[in-house]
Amino acid sequence: MNPLRSATVVVADAEAAAARYVDHLDHRLIERGVVPAALAQRWGAPASAGRRYTVVRPASGRAVDLRFVEGHPMPGLRPLRTFGWAALELCVQDVHAVHARLRGGPFDIVGPPTANPGLPSIHPMQVCGPDGEFVYLTQILQGGPGSGLPDARSPVDVLFIAVLACADLDASARWCADVLGLRLQAPLDIPYRMLNRAFELPELQRHRIVCAEHAGELCVELDQYPAGAVPRPVHDGQLPPGVALVTLTHPDLSAIPGDWLAPPQPLGGAIYEGRRVGVLRSPEGALFEVMEEAR
Repeated sequence: MNPLRSATVVVADAEAAAARYVDHLDHRLIERGVVPAALAQRWGAPASAGRRYTVVRPASGRAVDLRFVEGHPMPGLRPLRTFGWAALELCVQDVHAVHARLRGGPFDIVGPPTANPGLPSIHPMQVCGPDGEFVYLTQILQGGPGSGLPDARSPVDVLFIAVLACADLDASARWCADVLGLRLQAPLDIPYRMLNRAFELPELQRHRIVCAEHAGELCVELDQYPAGAVPRPVHDGQLPPGVALVTLTHPDLSAIPGDWLAPPQPLGGAIYEGRRVGVLRSPEGALFEVMEEAR
């Protein structure tokens, strides 16, 4: 079972963001509210308290949610140029059909469906939302048992990989293995077109990535970012702009050796369901929520 439970994106308008994913990406609104002060403190983002949020879930009903929390826009922020949570990858049934649906809509199509010779098992496209969130929409070509890749049960389905942009890929990957217990796959050097465009590099220049998995399911991709990447600017007391944090499940929170930013405690709501949840920061400052697996 993929440990990804949720990803949180900072947006200008939580209702409008949810509507875009409902109307164009086959999700369903399952919760709305305001961020409790105690939860904002746990994130280290006290200024996010009282902000409106919405939660959407794929039409397939699989419980991997996207949460949109309101925050101030960050002028001049460019996607794929800063360290931290860089992108979300959702599986789709037919990438060409999704591409046709999204043309002329609110998502900027920055990469139409293009095969990557370094990753023959998938056929992705890339879009960017109005709030700067980068989303990969990926058709699985070689899935099935043992592949670590999901099957899409609705035209646009579940989040299955969160992409982390790293200044020091090796240090972040070791932390994911040692603290979260994720299994690291062998590094890959791939022609990464989206990074090359973002940094104005040759189209086929290769970049190193490492994929991490749990119980055979891919869940986190760590990318080594090139020279020119910078720390993500953050408004005082708020969550980072763009993709702000990722929520993973874990079989035994007591086995996690990391220093908790916020120690585990039961939390309510559509994402947490009363389970215990703690908050960690990676060595490079990325926010991870870690919650108990369902029993």
